[in-house]
Amino acid sequence: MTETIDHTPSTAREADPFPVKGMDAVVFAVGNAKQAAHYYSTAFGMKLVAYSGPENGSRETASYVLTNGSARFVFTSVIKASTDWGHFLDEHVAQHGDGVIDLAIEVPDARAAYAHAVAQGATGLVEPYELKDEHGTVVLAAIATYGKTRHTLVDRSGYDGPYLPGYTAAAPIVEPPTKRTFQAIDHCVGNVELGKMNEWVEFYNNVMGFTNMKEFVGDDIATEYSALMSKVVADGTKKVKFPINEPAIAKKKSQIDEYLEFYGGPGVQHIALATNDIVATVRAMRAAGVEFLSVPDAYYDTLGEWVGDTRVPIDELRELKILADRDEDGYLLQIFTKPVQDRPTVFFEMIERHGSMGFGKGNFKALFEAIEREQEKRGNL
Repeated sequence: MTETIDHTPSTAREADPFPVKGMDAVVFAVGNAKQAAHYYSTAFGMKLVAYSGPENGSRETASYVLTNGSARFVFTSVIKASTDWGHFLDEHVAQHGDGVIDLAIEVPDARAAYAHAVAQGATGLVEPYELKDEHGTVVLAAIATYGKTRHTLVDRSGYDGPYLPGYTAAAPIVEPPTKRTFQAIDHCVGNVELGKMNEWVEFYNNVMGFTNMKEFVGDDIATEYSALMSKVVADGTKKVKFPINEPAIAKKKSQIDEYLEFYGGPGVQHIALATNDIVATVRAMRAAGVEFLSVPDAYYDTLGEWVGDTRVPIDELRELKILADRDEDGYLLQIFTKPVQDRPTVFFEMIERHGSMGFGKGNFKALFEAIEREQEKRGNL
C-alpha cells in the first residue's frame, strides 16, 4: 500500500511565499552614535546590549544596539569612511540628518525571502550571505524600499549572540528602569512624495504579500489648512505594520511636505512603540526630558461621550495630554513626541492597545492641528 502524503499547507504561514517573524531592528544612521545611545538609554529607558567599533575590529563605523522587550534599535555613525558603505552613511547623515536607514525584518529563510522579493520586482541591494562567530550563524540579505531606506532580511534562527557576529555584549550605559517604558515596535510609518503612496503599497502587496489593513483618504486626515493620505500594509500576522503617507493638496504645507523638505526626500517618519502602561511611560519619559505634543483641554471635554470608559480616567488623560480612540474592536491610548532631533523629521508614538488594531482615526484632526501649531512655530506651515 502506498502512503499518500498531504502537501497542503497546514497554516497560512506555510502558504505565505514571504513569511516574516517580526521586526528585527530599526537601524539609524546618526552623526554621533555614542551620544544617541546615551539619549535613548536615559530618555527612552532602553538598555545597551551590544557594541561594534574599533575596539573589536570595526575600523569604519561604531554601532550601539539598544533593546526594550522585543524592540531593538541600532545607532551607527562613521568613524572614518573607507568603503562605499561608509561613504553612503556619511552622505546619508549629511543630506538627511539623523534618520532611519533600515527597517530590518526577521524571516525564517533570508535566501528564500530575497529570491522571492527580487523575482517579484524588488531591487536587491545585498545578496544573501552568512556571518559566523562562536554564537552561531546569521544569514542576511537586503532589498530597497522608499527613498534610501532598506529592508535587511535577517535569519537568526541559528544564532544566540547579543546581536550579530562582529558585535560584543555591552554593559548598560545607565541602569534601565525596573519597569519597561515600552516592550515592542507596533508600527513604522513612511512618508513618500505626492502620487507615490499607491506605488509603494503595491510594492508591499506584490513583493512581500502584505495586505492592506487600513486606508485614510479625503477628510479622514485633514484640517482647515493641511491634509495627507495614508494606507497601512501588514503581514498576515499583523506583527509587521507599515503605514505609508503622502501629502495631499491643501491651503498650506502639510506635515508630510515639511518632512520631505527637511529630510531631503522620502523616509521613515515615526516609530510607534507599544506599551502596557502609557501613563507610567509618559511620566517617566517626560521626567527624563522627552517633549510630547500637546492638545487643547477642549479635546477632553467630550472625549468620554464617544470613547467611553478606558483604563485611564479622563482627568488623567487630560493631565498628561494622552489621546484616546475607540473602534469596533476596542480602544487605544496614544501620544506623540515632538521631533527628537533638530530637523523636524523623525518622532515617536507611544501606544497602548485594548483590542483596537486601529491607528487613532478619531484623533487625527486634534493630532494634526497640534503638529500644525509646532510647524507654525518653526515657520513651516
